Amino acid sequence: MSENIEQIKQEYDASQIQVLEGLEAVRKRPGMYIGSTSSSGLHHLVYEIVDNSIDEALAGFCDRIEVTIEQGDVIRVSDNGRGIPVDIQEQTGKSALEVVFTVLHAGGKFGGGGYKVSGGLHGVGASVVNALSEWLEVQVHKDGHVHQMKFSRGEITEPITVIGDTDRSGTTVRFKPDPEMFDDTVYDYEILHTRMREQAFLNGGLTIVLRDERGEEEKGETLYYEGGIREFVSYLNRHKTPIHSDVIYLSGAKGDAVAEIALQYNDGYNETLVSFANDIHTPEGGMHETGFKTALTRVINAYGQKNNIIKGDDKVSGEDVREGIAAVISVKLPEAQFEGQTKQKLGNAYIRTLVDGLVSDQLATYFEEHPQAAKAILEKAMMANRAREAARKAKESVRRKTGLESGQMPDKLQDCNERDPSLCEIYIVEGDSAAGSAIQGRDSRFQAILAMWGKMLNVEKARADKIYGNDKLYPLIVALGAGIGDEFNIEKLRYHKIIIMADADVDGSHIRTLLLTFFFRYMRPLIEHGYVYSAVPPLYKLQRGKQLRVAYSDEERDQISAEMRADNPNARVEINRFKGLGEMDPHELWETTMDPEQRSLRRITLKDAIMADQVFTVLMGEDVEPRREWIESNAKYVVNLDI
Repeated sequence: MSENIEQIKQEYDASQIQVLEGLEAVRKRPGMYIGSTSSSGLHHLVYEIVDNSIDEALAGFCDRIEVTIEQGDVIRVSDNGRGIPVDIQEQTGKSALEVVFTVLHAGGKFGGGGYKVSGGLHGVGASVVNALSEWLEVQVHKDGHVHQMKFSRGEITEPITVIGDTDRSGTTVRFKPDPEMFDDTVYDYEILHTRMREQAFLNGGLTIVLRDERGEEEKGETLYYEGGIREFVSYLNRHKTPIHSDVIYLSGAKGDAVAEIALQYNDGYNETLVSFANDIHTPEGGMHETGFKTALTRVINAYGQKNNIIKGDDKVSGEDVREGIAAVISVKLPEAQFEGQTKQKLGNAYIRTLVDGLVSDQLATYFEEHPQAAKAILEKAMMANRAREAARKAKESVRRKTGLESGQMPDKLQDCNERDPSLCEIYIVEGDSAAGSAIQGRDSRFQAILAMWGKMLNVEKARADKIYGNDKLYPLIVALGAGIGDEFNIEKLRYHKIIIMADADVDGSHIRTLLLTFFFRYMRPLIEHGYVYSAVPPLYKLQRGKQLRVAYSDEERDQISAEMRADNPNARVEINRFKGLGEMDPHELWETTMDPEQRSLRRITLKDAIMADQVFTVLMGEDVEPRREWIESNAKYVVNLDI
């Protein structure tokens, strides 16, 4: 043993230390720079190049950006900014254009005076895109000339060359993502459209043109919002009913840092708070969100106490004052400190003070000048407070009735034997007959079954106090064990696979949508952590003699039918469509839908929280007209009713 250890010690020398030259590190570990090599990473390439153009807009030198998806999923991004510098960069002795596209952590955003504020903090954007592209070419219109440079997988294939004259300025980048690097290189127009619309909202007066040239007919949109984030809030509330007419707008500055906030309350129960730092979405919040939330709660309570609407020491909580709010927070600051290259959270402490101060001063002034709006907002917060108290009492009542404190599980739950949540999965099954088959067919070591019956509560139209004690939902809350809403604690979750198993028909789709609405509104971390799945039951059973197979789609049915008749084209293959999970016997259900070795599961992801919020509002909300419009515009795409 000691000889082996000594041998290992001797073998670990300088020859085993690998130095990655240039952009090799990016190609070796792309996830470190763009998050992943899945769809999100693919689209991140576009964001990095567009963000550079946005930085020119932030600096006041660009007012138009064009983003085009060309045939073959080639991306072209063009702006009318100053153009990337092409002169010699003193440190390297190379053209600045070459440095920007071939050297990590190189750019005009490190205090050289090129940009006061910037989203491209780390200076890796252009070079990372170059490293992960099969090919990339850049043209710079600057100082009367057109300069061109070409690359392949980060290596120069054509040095900087003057190819013509020009009377404009700006940069155009074309690139093709490298199929060696990505799981898939097909761009999703809607994902890019959502991001570009967001950027146009955040930069009032900036025009962003998005085009898709891949189909038979070119599609696209020109995005321009003079009202900036005010129009963003109106967009967020477009399917909701505001409780006051104005979008409240607040803005302030301290030194080179600027903050602007727009907000409007609606009559719903959900909070939509979207924050940005230097036009980068910060889904995990940070100091700007903290400052806003603290000041909002303080100002509303102060107004209520000053006007004798809130009595004595009573107060409304932060959660109460944010019920039904749609708000956008946008801060722009030099030396922004983000957590990680994917920029999820803002860390600059002084921004909290700036935001807190401007909300404290300007919102208080707005309330004094608009008492009707102030009272409507305060009354909504107080109603939320009363509902929260009612929910607490309902929860305590249900705890006593169900014996939750002693760990008693619902009658409808058939639990598994395993106690490690990472190894456990729970099937949520509609109907007693389907649940009966699932219970008999399951592997009880790690598979739990929770039977649900009938249509459950649509939480889009209900407050939390209606959820506790609901005979359909509460058993689910108890079984999962992690609580709901602000009390949700993912550490207490009892299963790391939550599988919705419903029939492949309209009713099954409705049940899935109701459950997903509940998870999205009250247990969102379940979806964010990738713990929610939809089972995919088979649609058809095919039989020829003793040979039996199942199909999950019409195409698969036809393919399997042909395979079963391969040796005898005139042979009879009996094809039956499953009417529902309840008619499958335990053996069939296990083999087709529950056996980890055979089944198909669809993981429910949260690609875009804003879009998800809008879809749930349209599909499950009170307003009928947007739902009708959505169904009419999307019905042509429905082939198989599923998630």
